[in-house]
Amino acid sequence: MAAAPLLPPAPAIAGAEHLHSGKVRDLYRLTDGPHAGALLMVASDRISAYDFVLASTIPDKGAILTRMSLWWFDRLSEVVPHHVLSTEVPAEVAGRAVVVEALDMFPVECVARGYLTGSGLADYRATGEVCGIALPAGLEDGSRLPEPVFTPATKAAVGDHDENVSYAAVEATVGAEDARVLRDLTLGIYARAEEVARERGILLADTKLEFGRRRAGEGERGPVVLADEVLTPDSSRFWPADDWAPGRAQASYDKQVVRDWLTSPESGWDRASGEEPPPLPDHVVELTRARYVEAYERLTGQRW
Repeated sequence: MAAAPLLPPAPAIAGAEHLHSGKVRDLYRLTDGPHAGALLMVASDRISAYDFVLASTIPDKGAILTRMSLWWFDRLSEVVPHHVLSTEVPAEVAGRAVVVEALDMFPVECVARGYLTGSGLADYRATGEVCGIALPAGLEDGSRLPEPVFTPATKAAVGDHDENVSYAAVEATVGAEDARVLRDLTLGIYARAEEVARERGILLADTKLEFGRRRAGEGERGPVVLADEVLTPDSSRFWPADDWAPGRAQASYDKQVVRDWLTSPESGWDRASGEEPPPLPDHVVELTRARYVEAYERLTGQRW
């Protein structure tokens, strides 16, 4: 288990009470104004790798993640309701924050995979399965799966790994009915997003989603709502379609450039030591920012 990363103090925001900070986002409860009682979710420019929050930040990253999530929420509104109430936020976090509903969150990371890579590939190589789902023999890194699969994971504390779990484990955690709803919504969102991305020359290899239940009156069950971020380079693997070639690591619109540098001789970092990674050099910061901007522009068709 990695040590919990040291996070910078969350900035004070007038009219908001700080509740929690994660690897990237700071969460507040609004204490006054038209949305008093709702949550303010702020995306920082922090970046994490190998369960560490790095000392370096990526300029504009928080704003890119926020704007991309809003773009996707709009396109998924016919599939599932979302938690965003307003983009009118305090001036000091304008452009990188949204006002959202307070939901009863499900303690499950809902992952859909259309291609085999990452932890799914590691599980497959060890067992021939991912989250208890048997897959055909002979698949390689980057192979397209016969059909997308729901491969849930536990929600880990900051500094710990999420762990892949079986569908039965999700049923034991949230109940059979809610497990089915989470699975069906996750696969439905993946199908819609994969289609949109493919039209733009991008493959959606996998994506991680979070859901909560809208609060209702006593004895009532509110609808399941899509929450947190959605289909950003932090929560999804996007690959250029024209460069896809199974059997090797794929070029990716995400922070892979950071991971690659950290594990290169140039960084001088020994991952096994447990020590904090070194600051990123300027060229890695600039290249990482460029990958996030490119993902935003190719998917949305909008200039950053």
